Amino acid sequence: MIRKGFALSLLLLLHIVATAGAAERPNILWVFVEDMSPWIGCYGDPINAGHTPTIDALAERGVRFTHCYVPAPVCSACRSAMITGVMQTTTGTHHHRSSRDEESAISLPNGIKTLPELFREAGYFTFNVGKDDYNFVYDRSELYANVKGRTPWRGRADGQPFFGQIQLKGGKTGTNSLAESDKVAITEVTVPPYLPDHEIFQKRWAHHYDCVRVTDNDLKDILAALRGDGLIDRTIVMFFTDHGQNHSVRHKQFCYEGGVHVPLIIAGPDETLRAGTVRDDLVSGLDISATTFALAGLELPNYLEGQNLFANNFQPRGFVISARDRCDYTIDRTRTVRTRQFRYLRNYLTDRPLLQPQYRDNQDYVKFLRAGHETGTLPDQVDRIFFGPRPSEELYDLENDPNEMNNLADDPAYADQLQQHRDILETWIKETGDQGQFQESDAGLRYVLRRWKEKCVNPEYDHLR
Repeated sequence: MIRKGFALSLLLLLHIVATAGAAERPNILWVFVEDMSPWIGCYGDPINAGHTPTIDALAERGVRFTHCYVPAPVCSACRSAMITGVMQTTTGTHHHRSSRDEESAISLPNGIKTLPELFREAGYFTFNVGKDDYNFVYDRSELYANVKGRTPWRGRADGQPFFGQIQLKGGKTGTNSLAESDKVAITEVTVPPYLPDHEIFQKRWAHHYDCVRVTDNDLKDILAALRGDGLIDRTIVMFFTDHGQNHSVRHKQFCYEGGVHVPLIIAGPDETLRAGTVRDDLVSGLDISATTFALAGLELPNYLEGQNLFANNFQPRGFVISARDRCDYTIDRTRTVRTRQFRYLRNYLTDRPLLQPQYRDNQDYVKFLRAGHETGTLPDQVDRIFFGPRPSEELYDLENDPNEMNNLADDPAYADQLQQHRDILETWIKETGDQGQFQESDAGLRYVLRRWKEKCVNPEYDHLR
């Protein structure tokens, strides 16, 4: 009994010490938005200029990053990377919606813990209002407190700092809360040239602008709640999204600019977050993870693949890597390198078109594309992009071709650039041990086959049927 009492007293003492030490640290709130591109006033978007006042004001009192790219263009792979600070292809969590039953379970490599676990160990109160969607085995109660609503921080002890996540629906949100006069008309939008200039796509484009406006209102409510509780001046707010918009193809689930380019704004009381600062550095979503530790004054784990964006010894990135692997039942493998001027893509499965069977097949715009391909009514370049032979390599000059229409991989004038980007990718694959080099386990594929059955048309499933 004496030993047991001593042990309990020691644990209590350690908790008190950790909590006391954390009391002087800032609160950190991730406002983690789903499926939303940076079609925001402060990002220079003319249609939403003046229509995103909350996000714009957050940028005015903090730091706005113009070139932030997430590790994957789909939620579970991206979130698995960012909650650990390690690329999903390093930890084996790169397939979307994997580790979903006992047979297909994936454990994180030894020594790697999630951010909320490490923050808890440092005395922080942790919460997540919204989705987790991580591709590894975890007990949610070991990561987050069981709280709900837009004021989850109220569940903590007096003076205890918090690290929290509030998920907003972003591109998935309903827009009924907007007055009709506040909605974007299809006549206001211009559909990019990789899509048909048709009302179906114009409506989708306009709707995403509306979703951004609703998200601005949602953020306003969160910040008002912080302000009402007297916490706004003690809380660092990090606003970002998990990938690009979900209202068309070549964005969500694809490794082009529209799939992996996201907004990132960091604002709060830290003196390094100088109001109105705009930074054009190439930023990885993994840098958000590392910076979160640093702003809280915590030691950065040595396995992190990102860096503190505000470190005294900060070294600007020369490139950012993003990766796409299986998404639901659609098996693919693409790696992309984003440098200052160029985007390079390496497509490993060229036996299938870009628009192979996938989860959006029942959407009107996908049906329109497939019907247009069958009848030969799509613009030639659009048809080649989605249904033509899949190039093994793509190289785009984003300064002169922001819509990524002109593939320079076969242009002799860009041979040096092509080789440079090839070398970057091959070195990264070797150094990080990219697990996408290997076919997904039979256990993982069996789970997918059981769930989606006849939709699993890729040849990788054949030996399991």
